[in-house]
Amino acid sequence: MPSSDRPKIAVIGLGSMGFGMATSLRRAGFEVTGCDVSADSVARFVADGGKGAGTPAESAKSADIVVSVVVNAAQTEAILFGQNGVAETLAKDAVFISSATMDPDIARRLAAQLEATGRHYLDAPISGGAQRAAQGELTILASGSPAAFAKARPALDAMAAKLYELGDAPGQGAAFKMINQLLAGVHIAAASEAIAFAARQGLDIRKVYEVITASAGNSWMFENRMPHVLDGDYAPRSAVEIFVKDLGIIQDMARSARFPVPVAAAALQMFLMTSASGMGRDDDASVARMYAKIGGAKLPGETS
Repeated sequence: MPSSDRPKIAVIGLGSMGFGMATSLRRAGFEVTGCDVSADSVARFVADGGKGAGTPAESAKSADIVVSVVVNAAQTEAILFGQNGVAETLAKDAVFISSATMDPDIARRLAAQLEATGRHYLDAPISGGAQRAAQGELTILASGSPAAFAKARPALDAMAAKLYELGDAPGQGAAFKMINQLLAGVHIAAASEAIAFAARQGLDIRKVYEVITASAGNSWMFENRMPHVLDGDYAPRSAVEIFVKDLGIIQDMARSARFPVPVAAAALQMFLMTSASGMGRDDDASVARMYAKIGGAKLPGETS
């Protein structure tokens, strides 16, 4: 497709995920405008060859596709319908791709509100981390109308290694993502418990890591997060607060459905405890530090 025929894309939210997604779209040959509350993030994207905008409304003005990569439902709603929001300027028949993790009921409400104005809404939470975002190799869990998929397809193809089309109604993608987040949060908490318990037993935790990653007790989260503990490096790739939010959403969903989720509830309490102790903005592997403090274990890089 000639570049002049390609849809124009706006990416709102240039954090670790959004910046990588915007970069992968630009690398695929699209004209991409980036927007973020941080002027420095926008300037970085412009320096990298993209275009910049000061508000969501400005970024959406000439866009055929808007990709929203923010943290939660409240931010998504503000981007859509707040002051200088996308709904002020987005062309009729354009598509809004929502990547935030949120309660499926809220995704359905936002979709209905936007679709009533003649635009399309694709519920499309993402998984894969910042590195895969930058490589255009995300997993995208999407649901929406056939028209929304058709409009969004060029961007989806550029951003995803795996695209799951999960239904023709917004909310399904969000629900699938919450099941993933339930498991991810539980696995991080379990991995943190195990590595801290191993340290308390006086075991060489690097050797523990080697053994477990070759054994049946391994998980993707153990393998991915526990090197942060081994290195004493808690710079946030994914912060503790993300799972305070996501496991909290799961509790709300489960309560509404009258469905028990006791293991997820226990994991939430560990993330809450870690956040309350001052580590909310640190890497989510910090749950291991919380266990170590409670249980008297010594982890690398920790002074007490």
